[in-house]
Parts: sequence; C-alpha cells; structure tokens
Amino acid sequence: MAVEKISSLQNPRVKQLVKLRDRRPRDEAGVFLVEGYREIRRALEKDVKLVEMYFSPEWFLGENEPALIEQARAAGAQVFELSKDAFAKVAYRERPDGLLAVAPQWRRALADLPVKAEPFYLVVEAIEKPGNLGTILRSADAAGCDAVIVCDPVTDIFNPNVVRASTGVLFSVPLVVEESTRVHAWLKEKGVHMAATTPAAEKIYSDVNLRGPLAVVMGSEQYGLSKFWLENCDTPVRIPMAGQADSLNVAMATIITLFEAVRQRCGVGPQQ
Repeated sequence: MAVEKISSLQNPRVKQLVKLRDRRPRDEAGVFLVEGYREIRRALEKDVKLVEMYFSPEWFLGENEPALIEQARAAGAQVFELSKDAFAKVAYRERPDGLLAVAPQWRRALADLPVKAEPFYLVVEAIEKPGNLGTILRSADAAGCDAVIVCDPVTDIFNPNVVRASTGVLFSVPLVVEESTRVHAWLKEKGVHMAATTPAAEKIYSDVNLRGPLAVVMGSEQYGLSKFWLENCDTPVRIPMAGQADSLNVAMATIITLFEAVRQRCGVGPQQ
C-alpha cells in the first residue's frame, strides 16, 4: 500500500503532533503520543488500537522497524512517512528512533480493577513529575502489582514523559485515576490493608506484615502524603534513613517498599 510522505514542517499533521505534547490538545482530541520502538511494541502487544503511526527511516536504529510499522497498519493505524527534519520536529526525545504513534486515551474506574483474594495495589497521591510517575509504573509492573491507583493527580498520566519513563508498561498495568476519599472508601470496602509511607512513622516498613490484601500508599515528592491519608491509613511505615537526607526520591522509595512486600509475599519476613 502507498504511504503518504510528509516533508513540510508546516503540514497540519506535523503541527497537530507538536500540539499533542500539551495536555489540553491531548484531552480535546482524546489521544496521546507514544514514541519509540519498545513503547509502541508494548502497546500493540496489549491490543491498543493505534490511531496513527509515523515513521522516518533516516532515524531508525535497527532492522525491526518495518515489521512493527506493518503490524500497526494491519491493526488499523493510518501510516505516514516523515522526512528526517519533520520527524525531529515532532519527536520529544533528543535522539529519536524514527517511530511515533498516536493512541486513544482511556478511562478506567475502580470497579474495573481485577478482583483477587489477596490483591496487591499501589496508590500514589499527587505525584508531580511525569518521569517519577513513569518510573513508578515501571516498578509496579516489575513488582507484580495488580493495579496502580493515582489519587488527586498533578501530572497527566498521558504525558509523553510518563509513557517514556514507564517504557510502555503504561499499557500493561491497570491504571485508575480517582479522588483519595473514594479510593480509601473502596479499599476499605474490599478489606484491603493500607500501608502508607511517611518519615514520621514509628514502624519500619520491613517490620510490618505486608502480606494479604494490600495497598502501598505513597505521597508526593515535595509534601509527602496528605493529612487525609496519614489519618486514615491502617499502618504508617517509614524507610530508615542513616545519613543527613531525611527522605528519598518518591520513585526510589516506591521501589524499596514494593519489593519488601514482594519479599514477604514470597514467604520471607514478618508475620504479625
């Protein structure tokens, strides 16, 4: 099939791709950008119906790109070839790999999350930096979390840097955006134990029972958890700090806490 080739930087499609870096145009169009071979491959693996696929052979890094482009086209995406300069304008990576897709946004509700006897959730409140949120999603996927629940969001889950930092696992981890009060009520109704991290907690995270139905609750980079979560969680926990720093990057703290839960859920650690 013939592919439309675009070289002009003033082409309407090029201009629209640039606009989609910002949230309002993304939300108005109901789509978002997915850049990179790995990210697009993971979207297709999860049967995400890409709307459009753009490629520029002069930026390719390997030999597998044509097969991925054909896979996207076969799944229904409109395919366009961009000149090197046109692709450089629409890409948000410093060194692009010549692949960029437009995917539909989605919305999940708490009721859509998988039901298990002993679910393992990650709840994050008001995360400010897209890179941190993407890394947190990647960590949740690696830890085997059943879902990530984003409370009172500051950053858009469809920000290009969230997609990039998550390396595409945004498409594989069930993700819900909801208000903290509703999330707390839902977790309580489901009998899920809520362990919230805060430097002021008395108990160390590795000394508490993280088995069974569990939600690990993490706060924002600057302010930590809100008063609501600190007052309504089941167990406040802290990560011990031996140096002068009084806190860790939220993505790093999330990794540490999640994998302590993984360790215990594999049969090692306290049973209280």
